[in-house]
Amino acid sequence: MAGTLYIVPTPVGNLADMTPRAIEILNSVDIILAEDTRTSSPLLKHFGVNRPLASHHKFNEHDNCGHIVDRIINGENVALISDAGTPGISDPGFMLSRSCREAGITVITLPGATAFVPALINSGLPCDRFTFQGFLPLKKGRKTRLQEIAESSVTNIMYESPVRLVRTLKELCDACGENRPASVSREISKMFEETRCGNLKELLDYFSLNTPRGEFVIIVGALPTPHKKEHKNKYTDRQDSD
Repeated sequence: MAGTLYIVPTPVGNLADMTPRAIEILNSVDIILAEDTRTSSPLLKHFGVNRPLASHHKFNEHDNCGHIVDRIINGENVALISDAGTPGISDPGFMLSRSCREAGITVITLPGATAFVPALINSGLPCDRFTFQGFLPLKKGRKTRLQEIAESSVTNIMYESPVRLVRTLKELCDACGENRPASVSREISKMFEETRCGNLKELLDYFSLNTPRGEFVIIVGALPTPHKKEHKNKYTDRQDSD
């Protein structure tokens, strides 16, 4: 009988965000796949999880998937974790999940921590419809993606590193206009968690003067809808003038 692939979120900062179910699953599987075993080993030790650990990251996932699928088909239960948050959200996970689905293997994803959801809600921008951009391309396709964000009719979310934050805010200013509403959140759930709201120019000015530290989530508001001119009702106008 085939085993199961479990996609298990881990805290993005505060260890108290680890769920009891996640710990239970990790303690029950035959092997845990981790994005970086050096990062995950202390985390697993903290929660008393002592299961075999192997690497699964963007540089080896193409070669790994077939082997892992075979192990699950032969009855092993496997858990996948990333350095922080939910695997598959700007982290390895999609390819393995797809391979398992194609092989008829059950995939169970546990609900849990991810940085962009609290950042979106903290922003005060509309969150009924949004696009998650992940990390913007560094070179090829970057201008196209920025233009898509500029013309988008929904809120856009992206991750950014501290070394590229100011550059990205400058490019967003150029593409979207300085007055576009936006927010920047950093260190979600950690000691120095912070969300700054304003327009893109205000955020660019702030982080140009204050060295960015931590991991960042940028939220950009939708393209403003032009106010429609009111159409006069000729019949009503005529009646009112009688």
